[in-house]
Order: sequence, then C-alpha cells, then structure tokens
Amino acid sequence: MSDTFRLTMAQANPTMGDLDGNAAKAREIWAQAKAAGSDMVAFPEMFIVGYNAQDLIKKPALQQAAMAVIEQLAVDCADGPALAVGGPYADGEKLFNAYFVLKGGKVAHRQLKHHLPNYTVFDEERLFDHGPMGGPYDVNGVRIGSPICEDAWFEDVPETMEETGAEILIVPNGSPYYRDKFDRRMNHMVARVIETGLPLVYLNMVGGQDDQVFDGGSFVLNPGGELAMQLPVFDEVVTHVDFTRTDRGWRCGEAERALLPAGEEQDYRVCVEALRDYMGKTGFKKVLLGLSGGIDSALVATIAVDALGPENVRCVMLPSEYTSQESLDDAKDIAERLGVRYDFVPIAEGRAAITNTLAPLFEGTEPGLTEENIQSRLRGLLLMALSNKFNEMVLTTGNKSEVAVGYATIYGDMAGGYNPIKDMYKTRVFETSRWRNEVHRDWMGGPAGEVIPVNIIDKPPSAELRPDQKDEDSLPPYDVLDAILLMLVDQEKSVADCVEAGFDRETVKRVEHLVYISEYKRFQSAPGARLSKKAFWLDRRYPIVNRFRDPS
Repeated sequence: MSDTFRLTMAQANPTMGDLDGNAAKAREIWAQAKAAGSDMVAFPEMFIVGYNAQDLIKKPALQQAAMAVIEQLAVDCADGPALAVGGPYADGEKLFNAYFVLKGGKVAHRQLKHHLPNYTVFDEERLFDHGPMGGPYDVNGVRIGSPICEDAWFEDVPETMEETGAEILIVPNGSPYYRDKFDRRMNHMVARVIETGLPLVYLNMVGGQDDQVFDGGSFVLNPGGELAMQLPVFDEVVTHVDFTRTDRGWRCGEAERALLPAGEEQDYRVCVEALRDYMGKTGFKKVLLGLSGGIDSALVATIAVDALGPENVRCVMLPSEYTSQESLDDAKDIAERLGVRYDFVPIAEGRAAITNTLAPLFEGTEPGLTEENIQSRLRGLLLMALSNKFNEMVLTTGNKSEVAVGYATIYGDMAGGYNPIKDMYKTRVFETSRWRNEVHRDWMGGPAGEVIPVNIIDKPPSAELRPDQKDEDSLPPYDVLDAILLMLVDQEKSVADCVEAGFDRETVKRVEHLVYISEYKRFQSAPGARLSKKAFWLDRRYPIVNRFRDPS
C-alpha cells in the first residue's frame, strides 16, 4: 500500500464540440503528468465535449463520437497515470453526464452525475438522466470518489462515497462565473470536507463559451477545511499536488496559493476572456465598432484591445450634424491612446438620401423618433458593410441599463455579433472605466495608464440624435435607474418593494413597463459576457408577448 499519491490537476480550457482537439490537449497534459511521476491526471466536467453543450449533447452522432474519442484516449494513455475526464455516456435510451476513469487502455470506471442542476443557465434535467449515487474507484491502491459538480453541493453523494471507502474526493466542475460565486463554492466544499472528514480537490475549467466564462479558481482542502492549495482564476494551469497518508488520513502537502483579485477586476477579466474566446473559438480574428465619443463604446474598445490587441481592432466614428465637437475630439483621443485603426465616416449623405426617399411617404408628419432611429440604423448598415467586406465582427456597445429598458435601436446600434458589456449596468460602466485607467495586468493587450479620457467619463451621457439630447431626457438618472433595475430584474422584487425602498412609484412603474415591452429587442440582441445570475438570455427567460404588470 502506497503512502503517497501525486495528482495532476488540469485547469484547462476546452473548445465546444472540438472532440479531437480537446482529446489532443488531454494527451499533452497526460504526458506532462507521466513525466512528473503522477498517479492520476484529472480534467474538468464534460471536458471532451465542452460545457455547457445545451441541446447539442442530445445529438446521437455527438454522443457516439465522444465515446469513440474517450475509448481511443484510454488506448493512447495506457502506459502511465490514470486519466479522468468528463463526457457524455449513452446507455440505451438514457444519457448521463459522466466522468470516465481511464486505466490500462480501457475505461475502468464511470461515475454518473446524480444531482442535475436546473436553474439559471443550467438545463440538465431536460438533457440528462439521474445516475446512481455510485462509489469510489481505485487508483494505485488509493480509493477516489468523484462527485460531479452539483453532486458536491449536496451532502448525500460525498457521504455515500466516504461510507463506501473513498479516501480522497476529486470533484470535476463546469462552473461558470458570476460575481462573488467563489465564496459560495468554497462554503459548500468546506461543508463536504467537514461532513466526510476527507480531503477534497475542487477542479474547475476555464475559458469562454458563448455568454459564459468558466473562471477556474481550483483548490484543495484538507480535512477540517484547511486550504492547502489555490490556483489562480481564469488562467489555464497544470499543477501537480502530493498527498501523504497519515494517521489522520490523507492530507495534501502545502502548495501554491494564488491571490484572487477583487470583484471589479474579475468582472472586467470576464469581459476580456469572453470576447477573446468567442473570437478564437468561432474563427474571427478582428473586430470593429462604432466609436461615438461616449463611455460605453470607449469601454468596449478598451476591452477589445485588451482581448485581441490594437492591431485587431477598428474603431469607426460615424458623425451626423448632431455629433458634438467634444465627441469628435474624444473619439479620436481614445483611438490614439489605444493605438487602434480609426476611420471617419460621416453619415450625412446617406441620411439625406434616405430622408429624400421617404419624404413622399412621411409628408405631413412631424419628425421625431423615427428620424432619430434612421441615423442609428444607417450607422448599423455601414458597420455591417465594413464587417462583410473585411471579415471583421461588429461589437455592439449597449450596457445592461439600456438593454433592460430598450434604450437602443434594433437593427441599428444593436446590430452586431457580440456585446462585451451586455450584463454591465451603466453605473458599473463608469466604475469599470475608472478602474481600468488605474490598473494594468499582464493579461491585457492594451497600454497601461489613462486609456479612457477623463472627459468621456465625466460628461453627461447622450445618444446625440437630436440637438442638446441627454439620456436623462428619456430615462431616470442612471443611479436611480440602475438601483430600480437591480431590484426588478436581478432580485425579482415587486413594485411595492421598490417603493418601500424609497423610489417614486410612478418612476418604478415606468421602468417596469419599459423592461417588459423591450423583451422583443433582447430576444434579437447579440450575446454578451455573463457577469451576474440574472443576465439576459438563459438566466432570465421571459415571454415576448406579455400583458402582466405588477399591481402592487
């Protein structure tokens, strides 16, 4: 019986559906584990396919291909450490979220997920069948239990494994980011350690998938809940940890303990990583966006440069007669600070042509919102033309406050392929811009220092679609609007709750109305980085046709 056990933890970034590519990454990391003398190398949940696969996982061809890749991986990695990796397992009409333990050229053990999450972005109840509790498996004389992700959020699966002989718990995860989620994970895992008396390895994947970013942050807890090892968030990391058998059971030796950044830095990193992986995994190399001289497009341009480098970002100023000289100066200023290509494309001629074309039909009517929206849609048309011509993906720049109340033009400034700040309220846009001016990290592709001019941050927000227009002409002040939206959208509070909190009822009812009538716009909006548990799309699914209004 061995008194030592070396585990290689692969905090890795899979690509959705790239079975061969994910398997190649697994083989490469397995070779590192073999060279390090490891007994076992562990990968995250569903690593072979990627996570969250949604209905793709129901496709029989995918299931069969994934199983074939896993079986070949077992053959390729027969002479060396055991390899544990997540993937789908089809058994007749049933489909399971499984964790495969590969040893000696074959699948030596399958752990099937028992608890299936069915909240926020998760739909596992409609995708998978419930597996049995399951017991531990043997790796070089050590009994390992592997509750899969959600299985470790409940006490029954880990306790069953401990009662049937498990000595170490290795928990593979596909756990996407939302702000302050790490503390919740840690609290649950400490509880499992206290209940079972076993050391626990929490192994999470990293990388972006559509709107979700998996933030890693893997760690090891010793019996009693003591933190023995902490990996950084967001980075791909392969590390080897050593366990020793003692008279108090297995314990992990002291290992690295990365410091985790504060919430505002993690939010910004999510926006950067989400865009970087969305681009890389879909095959796009370059982006473009309309640079208005306002705070939202300035922050999106900065995120794009930090994600892709200035050489891959094009910013386009599309001025009308309502665009102020201040905005023209500010847009050029930030483009120069970021080092991106800057194009100047006035919309006056195009707008005149459209106005003349519509004049016979609009005769006798007063100009208003329709004419304002023509400007926005013309800008969208020009940006999409540049996108088609130069194969550069258009980024949209609407913040969560605007997306929530529909203060955006469908087929205009909403036209594009991705929105890095879709889940960031306007007040946080200001906070994040100030933070980025003060902080620079090695994962940022843009320059250090004050990249967003202070004038852009300090001036009153405006769409500049009519003379002297300000956002507050149409909306409550953003500090008020965001506080109401946080209650109505993120916390599902009632109108009465908002009034009790001190907000004017008429204002709250108006905001509620705008949120409901804008659902059709969000249904057609670009995806964007998820920062909260109530991001628009999978987290919050409301009907488009809906007459309900809170009577309170």
